[in-house]
This record gives sequence, C-alpha cells and structure tokens, in this order.
Amino acid sequence: MKKILILFGILLLSGISIAQNVFQNIPNRKTTTLNGKWHYIVDVYESGYYNYRYEPRDQKEHPTNEAIFLDLKPNDRSDLHEYDFDTSPTLYVPGDWNSQEENLFYYEGTVWYRKTFDYKKENATNRIFLNFGAVNYRADIYLNGIKLGFHEGGFTPFYFEVTNLLKEKDNSLVVKVDNKRKKEAVPTLNTDWWNYGGITRDVDLIETQSTYIADYSIQLQKGNAGLIEGYISLNGDDKANQQVAISIPELKINQTLTTNSEGIVSVAIKAKNISYWSPENPKLYTINLKYGNHTLNDKIGFRTIEVKGSDILLNNKSVYLRGISIHEENPLGGRRAYCKEDAELLLGWAKELGCNFVRLAHYPHNEHMLRMADEMGILVWEENPVYWTIPFENHDTYLLAEKQLKEVMMRDKNRASVIIWSMANETPRSEVRLEFLRNLAATARNLDNTRLISAALEKNRVEGKENTLGIDDPFMDYVDIISFNEYVGWYDGLPEKCERVQWEINYNKPVFISEYGGGALQGLHGDKLDRWSEEFQEDLYIKNIAMLRQIPQLRGMSPWILADFRSPRRMRPVIQDGWNRKGLISEKGTKKKAFFVLQEYYKEMMDKWSK
Repeated sequence: MKKILILFGILLLSGISIAQNVFQNIPNRKTTTLNGKWHYIVDVYESGYYNYRYEPRDQKEHPTNEAIFLDLKPNDRSDLHEYDFDTSPTLYVPGDWNSQEENLFYYEGTVWYRKTFDYKKENATNRIFLNFGAVNYRADIYLNGIKLGFHEGGFTPFYFEVTNLLKEKDNSLVVKVDNKRKKEAVPTLNTDWWNYGGITRDVDLIETQSTYIADYSIQLQKGNAGLIEGYISLNGDDKANQQVAISIPELKINQTLTTNSEGIVSVAIKAKNISYWSPENPKLYTINLKYGNHTLNDKIGFRTIEVKGSDILLNNKSVYLRGISIHEENPLGGRRAYCKEDAELLLGWAKELGCNFVRLAHYPHNEHMLRMADEMGILVWEENPVYWTIPFENHDTYLLAEKQLKEVMMRDKNRASVIIWSMANETPRSEVRLEFLRNLAATARNLDNTRLISAALEKNRVEGKENTLGIDDPFMDYVDIISFNEYVGWYDGLPEKCERVQWEINYNKPVFISEYGGGALQGLHGDKLDRWSEEFQEDLYIKNIAMLRQIPQLRGMSPWILADFRSPRRMRPVIQDGWNRKGLISEKGTKKKAFFVLQEYYKEMMDKWSK
C-alpha cells in the first residue's frame, strides 16, 4: 500500500502564505483520543529498526519478523521472535519516559510505543487523520505494519491521513521515538534543559467529511482595527467552488463565501464596536465556520500589536511587558508539562506574580498554554528552538529550523495572546548565523505580518567605556523589538556591579530584557553575599531592577525563570541536584524571596502604565 506523507504545500493569497501541514482546532472536531497506556520496548541498539548489516528494516520489501513495527505474534511454538509488545511494560501517553520510569531517567535513544484500538467510521465516505501534538525528537509512525512517514522536531504537531489503512478491529499503531541529541538537529547537542523523551502531547484520531475545513486565519488586518481578514481553506476532491459560511454572532456578522479553484476563500469583513482583546479585557468572540453539515467553532480575540519608536502599542496604547520566562515543565512532578491543568498552574503563578506577559522558552509549548493565555489575558512570546551554537552553515539544519517555525506559526496564528515570534536564543554572532536568522525572520514575516519579530540576543561591553554595556548585533536591524539576555551580578560580577553599570543602546526601538537572574536554593538563608541563598537572589533582583530602570527605551522584561526546572548541566550536590535553581518558585511550589521583589516592581509598573 502506498505511503501517506504530509508535505509542506505553500499557497499565496493576498500576501498570506499558507503552509497546510498542521491540523487546525482539534478540540472542536470529532476526535477519538489514543491517550492512555501504551506498551513500550527500549531498543538501545535499534535492532528492531536496523538488521545486522545496519540496513533499515522498513526499507526492505519483505521485512523480517524482527522488524518491531510489524508487531507480529508467533505463528506457533517454534516461531522465533525476540520482542513482544503484549508482555512489555506500559507508559502513559501523553508523557515523558524520564519521569515515569526510573531506569529511563537519563535515557537518550530509541523507545518503541504500541497502541492497539478498534475504530468504526461514522460515515463510509468520511476521512480519518492521525494527529500527534508532539513527539520528542524524531518519530517514525507505522499503522498496521505500514509506514506512514516520519517527523523531526520535538515540540510541534504533525498528522497523517489513515483513512484507507484503518480496520474496524485490532489496529496496531507503532511509533519509534528517538530523542538522541544531534549536532545538526534543532535544538542541537548543547542545551540547558532536560531532554524529555517520548510521546509528550496528545494523540488523536480526527474524523472529517470527505471535504472539510482544513485551515483558517481570522484576525484584524495590520493597520486597520476595523477590518477582520484572513482566509478559509478546504481540503478534499470537492474543494473548488464550494460555499463556506462565517458568522460572529456578537458582532452580527454572517457571510457566505465561495472558494476558488484551490479551495480557498479570502475573508474581509468590516466590523463595528469590536471589544478589543487585552490583558485587562481578554474578550474572545465565538467564530463559527460552516461547510456542508459541519460547523467548526473557535474563540478568537481581536487586537492590534505594533511598534512606534521605542513604544510597543497594544490596541494603539503603549504597554509595558511585565513578563516571566517559563519552561514547559511541571516542577511539582519533575516532568514535561502537557495538559490544561499544567497550563493553569504555570500561568496562574505568572498572574500571581503580576505578569501580563510570558516568554515561552526555548521552544514551542503545548497548545493548552496558548489557549489558556487567551482566556486569562496574558501576552505571549513564542520561540523557535534555535538555541546556542547550532551549525548555522548547514542547510539541512536551516530547513529543520524553518519547518518548526512554520509549524508553530500555523498552529497558533489565531491566538490573540501571541504577539512575538522569536527566532532564536543566545546565538553567537557571525555572517552565516546572521543569514540564517535573517532568512527565518523573512519567512515569519511572509507567513504573518501582523505580529512582532524578535530574538533573545546577548549584551556586550561598549569598547573604550568601562562598565558601559550595550548591544551590538547586526540582527537588531531585522527585529521589531531589541531583546537581550543579561546576567550582571550572576555570571558577570556580583550584584553590587549593577550599581556601576551604565547602558548605551542607540536604537529607536523598544528594548526588552529577555533574561536576567540568578540561582537560589529555596530555604537556604544567609546574607546577600552568600551565593545560592534566597537573600543573594533577592538582592540580585533588587539591584538589577534599579540598574535596568536607566534604559529609556525599556518596555518590559521576562526574568529567568518562573520555577526551578530540571537540567543535567546543574550537577552540584545538595544545592542543584540536577535542577536549575534560578526559579522564583521551587520545585515544591514554594515562593522564594525574589518572587516578592519582582511582584512589587510589577505592581508599580502596572499602576504607572495604566494611567
């Protein structure tokens, strides 16, 4: 049977590029979850994938019994098999294997997952798609012994059509998951977070009509707060010259539109009396998209975001971004975060801190975080996992980075909370790196011209001026917001150095401090010179805030970081024990003294900028 692969298809419509590789709005479709217990096999030598000549078994016309993806059973008592899913242990999906199985805590390599299920279509002509929220890092997918394809990238969704492969009984879905770090991958070998392996987000079967609404974008036109624009795209044999309807009941909008030969229709609707989305007013409108006998619902907020000189304008009003950086980790469980309850916990802490903004570092987080941010009124920075030193000269690496950027942008383009697409974090300056990031930024602007572009860059010393810091990075010419990380008082001197630092940033753009901070073990006390004590971290925050007030273009910050998180780089016994201790909240959920310093500063900024 022919393999079914998902490819990037790029269409151009009124200046908007559409990459149809991400399933839109899964929660409001007919879905069947495949979450739950999956059997697994740890395959350190990948003998279930390669034969003894190191040839991939799934590229052979007749794979042998030892091809694990076939999920075969012995025919008789003499039959040779060296694996058995039925008697193998189980892991919960979604979830990482590191926190579920002690023996896999540090494991990096291949694990085979197997789920069996029955499925009967609601209608004989309907289509079925298999969707993964994310698998870290490479996933090879097999259904009933047939390879559907593979996906690289540990933080973005992907899907395959399986309409002609499903059986009503005894389907076997096998996923080869490989989380090995690789130099040419995105992210690359060296990171400062835990490399959680596994099927880390939801797995669903999605049933649609034979022709269905595949994609849509509904938002305000750039520069015109009274015009709702976008597109609706159908997928199927009957996609051309079809009627689709869009309604927004609260705005008394009802339109019926006809698709072109490609199954796409432009949306352009003048609207009055829009209640604009903001942190103070997180208004979401119910949007109904109808084709055939199916209506797709979404909740979308309308807001504008732009920069003017050194100001960030939200709905044409200057805003100060009271932020915090967040890893996709539930510290209370020491595991990858993946569900709505995790999002409520992390964003709830951010709101308690006084935040109107979060930086989701250093990769795309799960969709629950963005939908919850929409509901709670929290502005969001989303980041592509171009981190530290990747091989910028490698074209395949660039394609991986671009693919992941497109996938997260397509998934979250209708989320009002998302205002910044970040291209990278702390990358070293060079000509090839500049070209790499410049091409990513151009791709992002082509896909979405309504949001802002940035990257977490690095500060530098101003030549010839003692204790004067600034930023001299040619990529600043290609961003809307100048963002950089600074660790004065932690990696750069002691906190008292903040009192001697001057800043020189000669750009008429908003300045945003994407990281600063230092570590503290919650419950360890001393005076402000005792590194790792809560008092040291507290003093570090006090002095950094005073220092950063000097920057006239300063329009926000996202200190590092909301909560302690796991990292194999952090090896000091008793103090770190495999945890990065820069969190304002411990892995037990206890707030450190620095939390309240930042909370007080944000209260001051909220009062100042609300006037």
